[in-house]
Amino acid sequence: MSPASAPDEVHVSGEPVRRIPGDDSRNPQPGMALCLSGGGYRAMVFHVGVLWRLNEAGMLAELDRVSSVSGGSITAGVLGMNWNELLFDQAGVAKQFVDQVVDPVRAMASTHVDLPAVLTGIGLPFTSVADRVVRALRKQLFGQKTLQDLPDKPTFVINATNVESGVLMRFSKQYLADYRVGRIDNPGLPLAVAVAASSAFPPILSPCTVDLDREEWVTQPGNDLTSPEFRNEIRLSDGGVYDNLGLETAWKRYETVLVSDAGGHLGAVADPPVDWAQHTIRVLKVIDNQVRSLRKRQVIDAFRNKRPGMYVGIRSHVDDFPLADPLPSDPVVAARLAGISTRLNAMDDTVQEQLINWGYVICDTGLRAHLGKPAGDGTLPYPDNPLTKL
Repeated sequence: MSPASAPDEVHVSGEPVRRIPGDDSRNPQPGMALCLSGGGYRAMVFHVGVLWRLNEAGMLAELDRVSSVSGGSITAGVLGMNWNELLFDQAGVAKQFVDQVVDPVRAMASTHVDLPAVLTGIGLPFTSVADRVVRALRKQLFGQKTLQDLPDKPTFVINATNVESGVLMRFSKQYLADYRVGRIDNPGLPLAVAVAASSAFPPILSPCTVDLDREEWVTQPGNDLTSPEFRNEIRLSDGGVYDNLGLETAWKRYETVLVSDAGGHLGAVADPPVDWAQHTIRVLKVIDNQVRSLRKRQVIDAFRNKRPGMYVGIRSHVDDFPLADPLPSDPVVAARLAGISTRLNAMDDTVQEQLINWGYVICDTGLRAHLGKPAGDGTLPYPDNPLTKL
């Protein structure tokens, strides 16, 4: 798409950020968005700690948008599905946060999904690995809920990568859209399907095929892939393939953006493989790591230039924040938690509780250092599993 034919494309720090039809084309408006990254169960559980601290600060109730990918979409889906049951008090604190968000996510984190899905998806006819993930998500979390069970405010946007068009497919209550393919208004897609597509990380759980052949598509200016083959069975992959921070649907929409990043890390290898298969995988990981790094720099540079917001990551260090009295945490413990593999694989209670504590601590650090929020009561969600012991 040439610049002349792409009025919906803007650039932030050199990074193209495209808007879907229906997103405001003006400068960011007053309001606050939260972006939840990918990273399997590691991200799903870490984000719970971030949400816990935001809730304690009365900031959940202030959100205008929640944009998520991959493991972050599991947490976002639970939050959105149960939003109207959170019972916010006058201070904006959800009194049912533990019952409606923490407990369901922790129950999910105690189950194995990816390996059983692979084994049954390969071994059984007429079913795919992604189908098994959908069934697991439906059974454990979402039941028969659809995108229409999400709240009107905040807007929840669950992002997947459309392998056919090469850009994001965005799922929300208001729309299902790909800026090249078109838009479906008020989609009734099962929430489990949207979340499974968003978390279909390759090569194990990808692709997730979604049949949209019978839906009513709306064509708008800029849609260049409107033929039936792009609007029937659409093959989707993990939202993090295209945008691991879930930034695109939030960055140019609202002035204040909060980013919770529990993404993976590419380690150095002294003797990388040379056979074509493993070497190709390594090269693709390097490319992926570079894209993630560019998006992270875009965010941090903008915040350094006084844009309101906060970036906190599972690999952040409390000592790097301008805060004299952060909650105690051992960087060795934090590094061990950050090194948990990107899987949908059961975690024991101790690991879950430390991951939630770590999300809480680093969010508390970011809120106080960069947004001037007052300290909480100083009590970790799970004080029996502090971040000062292995």
